[in-house]
Parts: sequence; C-alpha cells; structure tokens
Amino acid sequence: MKKPIILAVDDDAQVLAAIRSDLRSRYRNDYRIMATTSANEALEAIVSLKNKGEEAALFLSDQRMPEMLGVDFLEKALVTFPQAKRVLLTAYSDTDAAIKAINDVQLDYYLLKPWNPPEEKLFPVIDDVLQDWLAHYSPPFTGLRIVGYQFSPNTHYIKDFLAGNMFPYQFLNIENDATAKELSESNSLEDKDLPVVFLEDGSLLKNPKLTTIAEKLGLNIKAQEELYDVIIIGAGPAGLAAAVYGGSEGLKTLLIDKKAPGGQAGTSSRIENYLGFPKGLSGSDLARRAITQATRFGIEFLSPVEVKAIEVKDSYKTLTLSNNAQVKSKTVVIATGVDYRKLPNKGMEEFTGAGVYYGAATTEAHTCKNGEVYVVGGGNSAGQGAMYLSKFAKKVYIVIRRDSLVSTMSSYLIDQINTTANIEILPNSEIIEAKGDSHLEALVLRNNISGQETDHEARAIFIFIGAKPYTEWTGNLFLKDKKGFLVTGREVLDHENGSLVWKQDKTPYLLETSVPGIFASGDVRSGAMNRVASAVGEGSMSISLVHKYLNEN
Repeated sequence: MKKPIILAVDDDAQVLAAIRSDLRSRYRNDYRIMATTSANEALEAIVSLKNKGEEAALFLSDQRMPEMLGVDFLEKALVTFPQAKRVLLTAYSDTDAAIKAINDVQLDYYLLKPWNPPEEKLFPVIDDVLQDWLAHYSPPFTGLRIVGYQFSPNTHYIKDFLAGNMFPYQFLNIENDATAKELSESNSLEDKDLPVVFLEDGSLLKNPKLTTIAEKLGLNIKAQEELYDVIIIGAGPAGLAAAVYGGSEGLKTLLIDKKAPGGQAGTSSRIENYLGFPKGLSGSDLARRAITQATRFGIEFLSPVEVKAIEVKDSYKTLTLSNNAQVKSKTVVIATGVDYRKLPNKGMEEFTGAGVYYGAATTEAHTCKNGEVYVVGGGNSAGQGAMYLSKFAKKVYIVIRRDSLVSTMSSYLIDQINTTANIEILPNSEIIEAKGDSHLEALVLRNNISGQETDHEARAIFIFIGAKPYTEWTGNLFLKDKKGFLVTGREVLDHENGSLVWKQDKTPYLLETSVPGIFASGDVRSGAMNRVASAVGEGSMSISLVHKYLNEN
C-alpha cells in the first residue's frame, strides 16, 4: 500500500529544509514527506497525486508566501483533498490571520515559528492531527479508475474490455460518488470528456477508444513479424488451446482477438463441468490461465484487433486488420466463436449498454444490488449468469419461451436454480419492449399462452440467446451451412458447392475449411458441440492438422 503524504510548503528554503528534516525524522516510516518552496507547484502536484489514487494526510503551509497566502493555498488544496488535515506555519504577527483561517478553511491548527524543540512544540501537534485523520481514513483504491455515468454505453464497453483483459479497475459514478466529483473538479472535466480513465501514473484518457487504452496498458496491437506459421483468429477456449499447442510445438504463432481472451466463455461467472476443476472456475480465470500459458511458450497476442478480411495467394494467407495493417501466414485457424443474438424488440437497441446487456453478467452485477433483473435464455450461460446475479440482485427472473429448462440446461444448474430463493423462472414468456428515460427502467413481458402483457420494473436485462456465428467478415471465401457456420472436413465435399470449390486430390482434414490450410475450431464450426471442453479439444487438434498441412506443403 502506498504511504499517505505529508506536504510542506514554505518559500523560505531554510525554513522548508528544517520542517522537512523534522518531519522525516519522526514520520518517514509511515508517511511520504514532500516539500516545495512554490505554492503553485504544490497545487499541481496535488492534482497529479489525486489522479494517481494517492492520499494526502496533512498539508503544512507558511502564511506569507509571494505566490499566494498560505490560507489561500490551503483553501485550494481543500478542493482536491477535503479530508486532509491543514496546519498553518506563521509568525507571531500573523496569529490573527491564523485564527480567522480556522473558520475560513477549517484549519486544524497553527504553529508559530520557530518550533524548537520539535519534541515539545511540533510533534505533539502533528501527532494529534494525524491520529484524528487516521481515525477516519480508508485506504484508497490503487489502480485504474473510471469516472463516468453508470448507464453509459461507452462506460460499459470500457469496463467490459478491462474486465475481459483482467485489468482490475474501480468505477466511480459521477452522479453520486464524492471521489468522482473531486476528480472531475480538480481536472476541469466536462460531460463530453466522460468516461475518463485515470491511469496509475496520474495521466488520464478522456472518452478514449479501446485501442488507445490498450496501448497505454501495454497490450500489443501491431504484429512484430512479417510471416507466421499459423495465425489464430479468436481467443476463446478453442483459440487459446490452439495458441498453447502452437507455441509449445515451436510454430511461429500469432493469436488475434477483437476484444479480450476468453470469448463468450470468458464472461461466464462459473464453469462447473470442466475436467479437472471439481469446484469449478470462472471463465475469466480459465482465460487468464490459458493466455499466461500460451505467452510463456512465446506466442504473440494482439488485442483489441479485429480481422477484416482474408486473401489467399500462392498458398500464403494475407489478413487485413482493423488498423489496416496486413500480416501473412502459412496457415490460419479460425476460432471466432459465436455472438449472442440481438433482441430486435422495441427499446432494446436504444438501451444497449445502459441497462440492456449481452452476456457481461460479471461486469455489471454490482450495479444490480437490491434491484430486480431479468435473464433471457435457457442455456448454461444464462443459468450461470442468473446464479451469479442472485448474489447481488433482490430478484432474478429467467425468461424462457419453453415450458422448462430441462431440454436446454445442464441438470446441475437447474438444481442450483431451483434451490435459490431469489431466482424465479418465467416459462412460456418473452420480453416485447424495454422502457426508460436515459436508461432501462421497465420491461413489458408477454405470456405466450394467455397473450397477456404486463409491465415490470427492471434494473437490468442480461441476454443469453442463440448462437450467431461470427463469420460475416469472411465474405464468400468459405463454404458455410445455412446458419452461417463454417463447413469443415468431409462436409466440404458433401456441400452442394463442394466440388466447385475443393480442387485438391485429397479429402479435407477433419477441421479444414473449404480453403486449404485454413482450419476452423470451436463454436464457429458447423456441427460443433458448443461446450468448453470440446472447443479446447478442437483447438488442440487444429495444430496437429496444421503440422500435417505444413509437412505436405
């Protein structure tokens, strides 16, 4: 934990050296002692310290300084650190001003110069005010902080990005958080600047793009090599497994993801049926372990970077990225997975990121405290999300069109839901409208048997429906099934256009797409099992097939 700060200001260098020496001799083990001869310099430092998430315990200021009076300095410092103690250093002739300052700037004490011996005239006073400060002190959060509005799509996307990339952060709501308001005032922030990300070094990013945040946090968004043995697109379980095996087997491997490692599985609050983890583990924990393992084997990871197109020429695959850069590879593994389907109903698009969320249960759960929330979907992701939200929300409703969860959700999850008092299943129902002013406030539900429509108060809605493959970016380069999933292996030849596309003498490898040397694994592949374990297995298998392809070519 960072030490709280004691800051002394006096334009007389000799006096300043004396006070600094005395303070260090007594308090340096528990406090960081700072000193300056310039009041303006001190005020700039105070703002920087606030931005870094540091805490000021005590300001000591001389009264008569050329840049400003000590009382004026303390009054300005009060804006940034209102809880800090304030002590005025003054000559006997200025005691009237010091007494007046007790009321004007809530002065805690004034000391007459000189204060020798300090054991009698300085330390007892400082001990007393610091003891009082400590009694009301709570250690500040040290790390990334986001200042913004709770129901802001941009704020939500930044929170989701940081959580997905496993960067701890603190969200400060500008509407009701005192620290957020202090940071806003001390940095002269306006509404158009929000959300603002405060970095640990004290710098700040106003309404930033995700790529800007990524660069500041040291994430890679530019490829280091011109040619790779294999490029893996998508860092879900399948892509991460492929990266681990590609790196461990000595292939020059590049992993690319448009957001963060983990994919949809990374947003899961608890995966309880994954082999080797009897107590279960969160999706973010699985992603953290996997990306650490992959990078240890020397793979290169780009995020947040999106692949816009693939071209094939002379058996080399050229990928065009969202930053317009191009990278080449001998082989490609597509593991882009699926997106949750959007609810097209009235109000849903308007409130997306402002009360309407797709997945993201772990990111926004704390905002649902003591509220009523709705989960749409009957799969395992929906069940896991509902269980997690039940720890925060007053009531969680699971909205499904079917009669029950039996045919769509694992039995262990159904058992957990049935024994959780604040979760209720709403069968044969659907949400037809979202209502609110600047954010979601209510939902309209329809019972599909009776046709009855009812209004319900809602803090948030979390949508976990359908499996839309993330393949639109591939254009017409690949054969796909009727739902847009990539066709692989023998199914390439069985496809109605298979003979027109596949011109090789051999049958496609099990996970090979209709383009030789490009493989698909995980949920993006037609016929996939939609389970974390099977995705990991396919990702691992894809590297074995990459080796075979490279050996033959």
